[in-house]
Amino acid sequence: MNRLRKIEHSLGYLIVTICAIIVLLFLAVILFDIFSKGAGVLSWSFITESPREGMSAGGVFPALMGTLIVTLITIVFSFPIGVATAIYLNEYAKQNFTTRLIRASIRNLAGVPSIVYGLFGVALFVQAMSMGRSVLASGLTLGVLTLPWIVTTAEEALKNIPRSFRDGSLALGATKWETVRYNVLPYAMPGILTGGILGISRASGETAPILFTGVAFFLPELPGSLFDQFMALPYHLYIMSTQHHAIELVRPIAYGTAFLLIALVFGLNLTAIIIRYRLRKKYKM
Repeated sequence: MNRLRKIEHSLGYLIVTICAIIVLLFLAVILFDIFSKGAGVLSWSFITESPREGMSAGGVFPALMGTLIVTLITIVFSFPIGVATAIYLNEYAKQNFTTRLIRASIRNLAGVPSIVYGLFGVALFVQAMSMGRSVLASGLTLGVLTLPWIVTTAEEALKNIPRSFRDGSLALGATKWETVRYNVLPYAMPGILTGGILGISRASGETAPILFTGVAFFLPELPGSLFDQFMALPYHLYIMSTQHHAIELVRPIAYGTAFLLIALVFGLNLTAIIIRYRLRKKYKM
C-alpha cells in the first residue's frame, strides 16, 4: 500500500512538473519572439520620444505615460474601496443569505467581459456624470473592473488570519476597529497587496474599457488635465497591429510596444512580490 502511494506521489509530481515546464517553454518562446522582433526599436529615445510621421517613427512616451496615469487613477479609486468592502464583509457583516448573495455577485462580476465594463463606463462616467471621454473616466472604469478582484483577494487574505488574533485583542479590551486595524490588517496586507496589484496589472493591459471612455488614436502630447483624452500602450499596440496604413513598416514598433507593456505588467507584479516578502518578514505569524 505504501509503495502504491509512493508511485502515485511520484507520478503526480512528474505530471505537474511536465505541465509547468511546458507552460514556461511557451512563455519563453513568446517573450523571445516579441523581444527579438522589437529589439531593433527598443532604446531610450523610443521610451522618451513622441510618435511622429504618422506613428511610423518616434517613440511611445505619451502612450506609456497615459498608461501609468490611468493605472494610478485605477489604484486610487479601486484599492481603498475594495479593501474596505472586504473588511466589512469579513469582519462586520452578518453571515446570512444577503451576505452570501453579495459575495456571489462580486465573484460573478469578476468574470464579466471587459467590454461590458467599457459600456458601463460610457453610460455612467462619460454620459451620466458628464466627464466626457477622458483619462478620469477611463481610470474609474478600470477601477470598477478591478474592484471584484480586489474584494475577493482581500477577503480571502482576511479569512486566513487565525481567529485567536481577534479574540485575544478583544479580550484585552480593544474595540472591533482597533482589533481589525492593528491585529488583522497588518498580517493580511501581504495577500491583500498581492491580489490588488495582480488585478491592477490585468487592468493596465485592457483595451476595450478605455476604447469607449477616453483613449485616443494619435495624441503626441500628454493630457493637460484629468478631463482630456490620452494615449495608452494597449490601444497603441492594437492600432499598430491592425489599423495602421503601413502595418509591415510599423511592425517592429508594435513588437517594441508589446515588450514595454509586458515589462510594465512584470514591474507591477515584481513590486507585489517584493512588498509581500518584506511584509511577511515584518509580520511573522
